[in-house]
Amino acid sequence: MKNETEIIYNQIENKILNHEIYQSVKDYSKAKEKMKTYLEIGELISSVDTKYGKSIIKEYSNRLITKFGKRYSVSLLYKIKQFYIIIQKVPTLSGKLTWSHWYEMLSIDDINKIKYYVYQCEINNIDVRGLRSIIKANEYERLNEETKLKLINKEENNVVDFVKNPILIKNSYNYENISEKLLQKLILENITSFMKELGTGFSFIDNEYKIKVGDRYNYIDLLFYNFKYKCFVVIELKVNELNSSHTGQIQNYMNYIDNEVKNIDDNKTAGIIICKKNNQYVIQYCSDDRIISREYELV
Repeated sequence: MKNETEIIYNQIENKILNHEIYQSVKDYSKAKEKMKTYLEIGELISSVDTKYGKSIIKEYSNRLITKFGKRYSVSLLYKIKQFYIIIQKVPTLSGKLTWSHWYEMLSIDDINKIKYYVYQCEINNIDVRGLRSIIKANEYERLNEETKLKLINKEENNVVDFVKNPILIKNSYNYENISEKLLQKLILENITSFMKELGTGFSFIDNEYKIKVGDRYNYIDLLFYNFKYKCFVVIELKVNELNSSHTGQIQNYMNYIDNEVKNIDDNKTAGIIICKKNNQYVIQYCSDDRIISREYELV
């Protein structure tokens, strides 16, 4: 045992030594080199931990602290080991993710959840602070089950797949009595935050977007365009329980946008009804599968 564990310790020490030297003299590729080093160390730690248990990791930590400083604690060595194990299941060392990104995700048990946050960081260039924020907001848990299955099976997704449920709307002034106008105001005050709740690729066009149907004017609560999926998205706000009149109303608005506004190469308009209380049967029996509903929650 002593000979084997000593050999592995020396390998770990040499890798850390090379890493420390690299960090002190190089000004580029530090993040990638750090993850590569930790990945190799994680593999070595896994091999001895399986055979000899926690005592050998504690011994390694004490020796590394003596040589390199306090940061090489038992806790860090186990984090590095966990990083190695996760990478076997999420085989990516994207240049957009640093060790600090991975560190934020090491406490997550669900590998599919980790894959989701990795995906979000890659496509949206999310920094560590942003990653911490969406994890804290339970973004993955607020996806519907169909979307989660699409992610697991690597299936193609659509413009409304990543709309969260519930949608979190900032209520900075702690309003208690919420009308549709006030709900719209809260959204407009934090429009960037709201668009993140919708997913990726959304661009705000207008609120109270005026359309003329026959001899009457109507007003769409919120109108967006999604440049990733090349379609308009109509959003209607309701502060009561979803009912069939709501789906009929938004369907009319969507059809108007399709007929009068969208370009020939745009995809069909999608519709999102944001309501205080959902009613699964209204959506279940709605004839238009472009329409989804989501509850809102004031935070």
